[in-house]
Amino acid sequence: MAIVPSNFRSSRTAARDPRGGALNPVVRHGSSGRGGCETLPHGSEAGANWVLGNNAAMRRIARSIERAAEVECTVLVSGETGTGKELWARLLHRSGPRRDRIFVPVNCAALTPSLAESQLFGHEKGAFTGAAGQALGIFRAAQGGVVFLDEIGEMPAELQPKLLRVLQQREVLPVGATEPVPIDVQVVAATNRDLEAEVEKGTFREDLYYRLNMIELKVPALRERSEDIPEFIDFFSRQFAMRYRLPVWQPTPETLAEFCAFDWPGNVRQLSHVIEQAYVLQIEPQLPVRGMAKSAQGPGSLPCLDLAKLRQEAIRQALEITRGHKARAAKLLGVHANTMTRLLRDGE
Repeated sequence: MAIVPSNFRSSRTAARDPRGGALNPVVRHGSSGRGGCETLPHGSEAGANWVLGNNAAMRRIARSIERAAEVECTVLVSGETGTGKELWARLLHRSGPRRDRIFVPVNCAALTPSLAESQLFGHEKGAFTGAAGQALGIFRAAQGGVVFLDEIGEMPAELQPKLLRVLQQREVLPVGATEPVPIDVQVVAATNRDLEAEVEKGTFREDLYYRLNMIELKVPALRERSEDIPEFIDFFSRQFAMRYRLPVWQPTPETLAEFCAFDWPGNVRQLSHVIEQAYVLQIEPQLPVRGMAKSAQGPGSLPCLDLAKLRQEAIRQALEITRGHKARAAKLLGVHANTMTRLLRDGE
């Protein structure tokens, strides 16, 4: 018999999501009572929609997305890994006149100069050894739709001028062709790099950067909008309850406060993983354990052998991890809050 934690809220509607819980976002920010995004019934056009949150920066991004979708301009989405950059690109696709056309994601980090030109722009029959027939390439195959260039900062230098021409002239030159082919696609690029710094280093073309940066959407890290974490927890709990046919997890106020105080280096993706892992194992979601032994000099070694100094170092690290929250630091160290207060007083 499966063990369900006591604070998993009962949910009669919990049922497996036949699409595996795919997150297909829609713009509904500010329309619900909670200020996030309107939750559409399961099975509706949106399926399961992404919670945008009520942070002011996220609301500005949502408005920019709507405008970019309307005018169909090139968009650059920047932010740390795990902030949901592709979801914003899909949101743009669903928000504009191209919503009924194809959305094609491309991982630029996986492109190699020898094959990428053909993959992106296509080739003619006999253009090179093994080219037994014509290939459209991604840009022509996405005609009328949206091409999402993920990790654009990883694009090989040899391809950057060719991509620049595509953006400037709205045409591609297939490998082996003598005449360019007009295309009609909207390009959305994403990066977790500082492209301005890459331009200064000479690893990314300045003209390509400015061509991509018609509208730049800087997605903040989750730690910069902790007020949205409760809404994400509720969203993911419902999402995975439906997928794994379990009740919805409802954290205690203390647990919710701990989740909001955590810095989430992996951002929304990490939070989603933590909650899904709990549903898979049917346990309470647990915060990841981070960096308690960063000061160690090597496996099994200690920075010193003075017990008083070791104790103070442990207290310092616990307070650093919990951002100065004494009660959570005490819990991390496995001591009572009153003991923590005494240890701090003794160390002064």
